[in-house]
Amino acid sequence: MVLDALARLTEERVGHRFKGLPPDAEGLTVGELAAQRRNLFTDGFTTPVLALSAERLEHNLRLMETYAARHGLAFAPHGKTSMAPQLFQRQIEHGAWGITLAVPHQVRVARAFGVRRVFLANELVDAAALKWIARELDADPGFRFVCYVDSVRGVELMDAALSEAGASRPVDVVVELGAGEGARTGVRTEDGCAAVADAVAGARRLRLAGVAGYEGEVPQADPGRVRAWLRRLVALAVDFDKAGRFAGLDEIMVSAGGSAWFDAVADVFAGLPELSAPVLKLLRSGAYVSHDDGHYRELTPFNRVPEEGALEPAFRLWTQVVSRPSDGQAFANAGKRDAAYDLDLPFAQVVRRDGSERPATGISVTGLSDQHAWLRTTGEADLEVGDWVGLGLSHPCTSFDKWGLIPVAEADGTVVDYIRTFF
Repeated sequence: MVLDALARLTEERVGHRFKGLPPDAEGLTVGELAAQRRNLFTDGFTTPVLALSAERLEHNLRLMETYAARHGLAFAPHGKTSMAPQLFQRQIEHGAWGITLAVPHQVRVARAFGVRRVFLANELVDAAALKWIARELDADPGFRFVCYVDSVRGVELMDAALSEAGASRPVDVVVELGAGEGARTGVRTEDGCAAVADAVAGARRLRLAGVAGYEGEVPQADPGRVRAWLRRLVALAVDFDKAGRFAGLDEIMVSAGGSAWFDAVADVFAGLPELSAPVLKLLRSGAYVSHDDGHYRELTPFNRVPEEGALEPAFRLWTQVVSRPSDGQAFANAGKRDAAYDLDLPFAQVVRRDGSERPATGISVTGLSDQHAWLRTTGEADLEVGDWVGLGLSHPCTSFDKWGLIPVAEADGTVVDYIRTFF
């Protein structure tokens, strides 16, 4: 089913729905276009066009696979970063336990492409979505679904909706420990977590599978504060186990891990004591797959522990200079509709002219309009109308969601694949 669904993506027709692709490819299937191995720079692609580096993408996949294995962690990368089933599959091929998602629509996409294990990092109280989940679980004994609970009210709503749906399999839930006052979701106190766990125990259609949370929301996060919260999470699992809350489980899930503090997760989880059942230590970092040139490049744990390796930014947005109104200013034809800008503006990296590439010396992005990048240039900048400018991007989540079909290009520009996204 997985391979069949992915194969159908290659049968989709190329056309005006997908920006940046060669106009003369209209009507070809994605598979036919990929087989032509066109060059990103010389074979008809139009600007702006977003590309993924084939080499860097593979490097990042392998690096996190070996990292998780080295530290005894299961891995469920956060798929909302890309919402690309082809990347889901590649992550699973590289050892991922399953895929983490955030909302019901994303789960439906994952299931349409055969993902067997889903961790929903949210409390799910939508009755229609719960009815659909119940049908999926009942129809497929191999489907594993786990989601957060962080309130007694949420537990009641979930149980009522699942009971009304006639669910025959219970939904596995993990109590979410909040990262502190002023953080995002999650129960704020251990006593509150116990009350939610009691509510799960009294529900007919839910089963307590473990504890979880997200350390990226720790207020004023630093190594000490993050590790302190992670130790609270581990202690909560130990206390729940001593109280018999996990009786009858084949494994106990303890999960955390965004893309900024997974080194702390690995360190603290390594100290988890033996519990009444084997512990699934589940890491959920997702931004690693493409990495970036801004937010996550600064925060990656590999900066703190360089001997573990280094992730590589895999995105580059190619845009073209369309106006050079003064010596200190230029405009390129990519804007908010094309580039991530919610955390950092894009970074000018390279300039291409007449087949040659050089560093974007003296060029910086100072702002984005809907369809223009504002470029400031100094006397060092050699920039003309018609030049291509390669931009590095910050925040992968909001890069993927602007592009429906993304070329995957080798270092020489040869496009070897196309990644379909469902944002």
